[in-house]
Amino acid sequence: MKIGAPKEVYEGEARVALTPDSAQQLRKLGHECLIQAGAGERAGITDDAYREAGIEVVADAAALFDGADIVIKVREPQMDEVQRLREGQTLISFFWPAQNEELLNAAAARKATVIAMDMVPRISRAQKMDALSSMANIAGYRAVIEAGNNFGRFFTGQVTAAGKVPPARVLVVGAGVAGLAAIGTSTALGAITLAFDVRPEVAEQIESMGAEFVYLDFEEEAQDGASTGGYAAPSSPEFREKQLEKFRELAPDIDIVITTALIPGRPAPKLWTEDMVRMMKPGSVIVDLAAEKGGNCDLTVPNERIVSDNGVVVVGYTDFPSRMATQSSMLYATNIRHMLTDLTPEKDGVINHNMEDDVIRGATVTHAGEVTYPPPPPKVQAIAAKPKEKKKEPTAEEKRAAEVNAFAAETKRQVALLAIAGGAVMAVGLVAPESFMRNFIIFVLAVFVGFQVIWNVSHSLHTPLMAVTNAISSIIILGALMQIGSTSGLITVLAAAGILMAAVNIFGGFMVTRRMLAMFQKS
Repeated sequence: MKIGAPKEVYEGEARVALTPDSAQQLRKLGHECLIQAGAGERAGITDDAYREAGIEVVADAAALFDGADIVIKVREPQMDEVQRLREGQTLISFFWPAQNEELLNAAAARKATVIAMDMVPRISRAQKMDALSSMANIAGYRAVIEAGNNFGRFFTGQVTAAGKVPPARVLVVGAGVAGLAAIGTSTALGAITLAFDVRPEVAEQIESMGAEFVYLDFEEEAQDGASTGGYAAPSSPEFREKQLEKFRELAPDIDIVITTALIPGRPAPKLWTEDMVRMMKPGSVIVDLAAEKGGNCDLTVPNERIVSDNGVVVVGYTDFPSRMATQSSMLYATNIRHMLTDLTPEKDGVINHNMEDDVIRGATVTHAGEVTYPPPPPKVQAIAAKPKEKKKEPTAEEKRAAEVNAFAAETKRQVALLAIAGGAVMAVGLVAPESFMRNFIIFVLAVFVGFQVIWNVSHSLHTPLMAVTNAISSIIILGALMQIGSTSGLITVLAAAGILMAAVNIFGGFMVTRRMLAMFQKS
């Protein structure tokens, strides 16, 4: 099969769907590759670089569509590009079928197969071809860079001879791939970062990256993503109102807001309203990563940077991945290559469009003259982690009652131990000689004291500096010292031996501890 990548016609788009490296991998699958002249220039890849990789460079889009069996693109096709498709030809690109019904029907009428990279189901096996995540990762990083470019201060706090600079406060709305990338970049730059997501189970991920999760005092069944292929689903109106209330509370103290909320097949939800913008300080920045789908902010204008009446900058660029075209093209071309690997299972250059495969079926939106969107739910569902159950904090009265019960139980245990020890001493004393009884009583007391000393020490203190063996050795020494003055020569010898061996153990333990601590000391 011949795989061809045309030059992107969308205004401002700099990415390309085929790189020299990805073409080398496609050739190993038995395919040949074509590229339209100039397609990779804005991504920093020259036509000569493609030729050196063994890729045929064709003059224009018409020649490429005529010569390719599979057309790979980044942006959704324009209508004239769809009209160039022929029966049996395959198009692989972002497509957004829910928003492009006319294009969908036109492609089906041409009896072409369309694989939408934005419809790849989010299951483990499909992660390698998840182009949305690849591009969102870049967009999240770039959003923070653009915010810094429009923000008039440092991200990190500084104390200088000229005065103190407070750290910027950043709020990231949405903790998907783009949101997590933005959180990581923001915290790395030293900002105080807060993050919100409708899924409480992502709180642990957010906090592990050094950010603070914004909790809502609202009970709603958590989304698990199983029925939506791993994508977000709409929240209830009550939850949304509580969410907006929380954002209004945060708005006056936030310097930078980065919104990333998108729901497949729907306009972007409005999460940062005009009144919230008015609450923000002059010079604050809002970067709306959902601008292409209508924006999460009321004031967002797609592809524009505007300044509100109170001096807040609202960035609505829709080409964040394209602003890092070289990196984006490399990742996207790798996603395409993995998709074609699944479509070429025998590595013989023959496409096997298996509609029983969850990934291929989920991403296919037209096939054999029919519209196949929306796909059925995947057989292997994308299951999100269940939220941890919140533990109810005990009241002061409950804590006091628990302490009293614990004290009573401990007292009973101590009395029982004393009774057992006393009974044992009395039983032995009835039959044993007086000299034996003196030694036996010392032994019983040593065991009892040793037990209390060792097992009442917190586990966190059982370090090499106070190990259980050191505590036992100390008890042995005390018992032996009491016995070393015995009139029996055998007992004196055994006591002396006990002191020697216990001392070796204690001093040896401290020497080992000293060497261990020295390993962590700076020279």
